Amino acid sequence: MKMSKVFHPIISIAKYTLVDEVRQKSFIIMFVIFALFIFMIRGCYQGSYVVNGQEVEAGNVIILISKITFHIIAGGMMFLAGLLAMRIFKRDREDGTQSCVLSKPITRWQYVAGKIFGLWVLLVALMFVLHGIVFLITSVRLNLIMPEYLFASVLCSLNLLFVVVTVFLLSLVMPDITALLCVIGIGIVGSVADGIYAMSNTTMGQEMMHSSTQSEFTVWQVIYYLWPKLSGAQRFASSFIGAKGFSELTPVYPLINIFIYCIIIGALLFWRFGKEDIT
Repeated sequence: MKMSKVFHPIISIAKYTLVDEVRQKSFIIMFVIFALFIFMIRGCYQGSYVVNGQEVEAGNVIILISKITFHIIAGGMMFLAGLLAMRIFKRDREDGTQSCVLSKPITRWQYVAGKIFGLWVLLVALMFVLHGIVFLITSVRLNLIMPEYLFASVLCSLNLLFVVVTVFLLSLVMPDITALLCVIGIGIVGSVADGIYAMSNTTMGQEMMHSSTQSEFTVWQVIYYLWPKLSGAQRFASSFIGAKGFSELTPVYPLINIFIYCIIIGALLFWRFGKEDIT
């Protein structure tokens, strides 16, 4: 009975958040864009592929196209997550919803948890549906079953949670659009750091860095391992698509990295919101 009293307000707020966000113009516009994108790429899934007059194996091409589509959908969903999250607290504060909810026997952490859970569930469900449509296209049109595609989609849900809690936290201390741009910047810097680290492991990269000092290289290592690895977690998830064994998978560290960041940033969010003036 005590547990139901704790979680019932969270679920109620989550339901309200989910329904409210579905009505937002930004959500509707992004959904239409995704639908048009999937409609356009369905022509890429055909029975045979010819390159320079020679027929190539359809399976390998389909896996490549599916991975590209997977990354585009996952990246677009992270942008949508930031777009929706950046105005939630401000909108609730301006229309009086925040003060109305917190005037009831609902704690601040329950309110924040409900907002996080509601938005996250909506985004995960939408991403899973979009990835599921691609899965059905490959299954029906080409008779190529890739259940790992859906599993990879579930793994990417951790990236969405990171974006939601990070934008929520930043929107409390800076303008909404700045919070969104900061998260976009985190993703870009992480991708660049991953690229530099990958290049440093190649023969050409090692020759280029041969004249660098050990301390400079250590700085890049620190950035690589400690910076939020959104792109790395996404690549780890996509490595399951078409993989024939665990040896083809990328390291799991990026997923662990994002999971730890979600816990830390989530704790900071609950602490910071507890100090907010609710009027």
